[in-house]
Amino acid sequence: MPANLEFGFPWVIWLLPLPLLIHFLIPGMRTRSASVRFPLFEQAAEITGQKPRKSALVRKRHFLRWVVLFVGWAGILLTLSSPRIVGEPEMQVKTSRNFLITADISFSMAQEDWAVDWEKSRRWDAVKQVMHSFIEKREGDQMGLVFFGSSAYIQCPFTPDLGTVEQLLEEADVGMAGQMTHIGKAIAKGIELFDRDTIETKVMLLLTDGVDAGTDILPLDAARQAQSDSVIIYTIGIGDPSTTGADLDEKTLQEIADMTGGKYYLAKDEVELQEIYAELDRLEPIEYEEKKNRPVTLLYYYPLGATIAWMLLVTFFIQVMDMVRKVRGKEVRYG
Repeated sequence: MPANLEFGFPWVIWLLPLPLLIHFLIPGMRTRSASVRFPLFEQAAEITGQKPRKSALVRKRHFLRWVVLFVGWAGILLTLSSPRIVGEPEMQVKTSRNFLITADISFSMAQEDWAVDWEKSRRWDAVKQVMHSFIEKREGDQMGLVFFGSSAYIQCPFTPDLGTVEQLLEEADVGMAGQMTHIGKAIAKGIELFDRDTIETKVMLLLTDGVDAGTDILPLDAARQAQSDSVIIYTIGIGDPSTTGADLDEKTLQEIADMTGGKYYLAKDEVELQEIYAELDRLEPIEYEEKKNRPVTLLYYYPLGATIAWMLLVTFFIQVMDMVRKVRGKEVRYG
């Protein structure tokens, strides 16, 4: 018997001895039947010395008939007990965090010093392509998008619809937020978006290839606010800081990550960026939880079908035997 076999109504099995109890505890039904009158009945009683009394004849069923009926009764009870196979609880993705991608789309992201499929490409196009594959794997997270340059704006509020997030990501392009890089404004806009939701786990991914050019909201001041709001910030520096003309502020990005409990990464090319995203998947894994309802496969039709087949087979056998007896009786009578 399978370990995961269960009965919906196991108490029905306790009705198995019910026919026996009825047979022994309840008297049989009495009916009158025709009889032959014996004209010398009273004289015969006087001669034999026996006293006439009322009586009943209880016809006894053959033992095999009792077996047949009992098997049919057991099949009916087994059907009514609703046997079933109960599977293991299925796992479903648990919505456990808000994951915000905050990306720099200032003019510097238009530099064609990266490669996509071995072809020279803008930094933003390469970043966007890798970002698509990262978003696809974040099932269970509520994803959001904030893009920044001279100003910061919300491209996509938090949603579990990853297809919508990818579509809105694809629509963004370099220069849509201005030509400068204001990291402080981007972090502040992300905090504002987190405050609109109730999920406690808040993760921000900040990508930039430049240095903060703002004066109103400094990056470290915004990071302190994020720290007080329990926002974890992972920072990614885009490009090679050793090349001529590079202005990537690695020190500030490192301090932001350290202050908020995140980590700083440097992505010099598309391959390194893919490796960073793979590590982020490990650091912020998708969480699963058991479904409350377990899959159930009903099996009642098996005992029901077996019981019907059994009764039909027995009925057919009895009919055949009765026909055989009648044929043999005629042969004896006229033989």
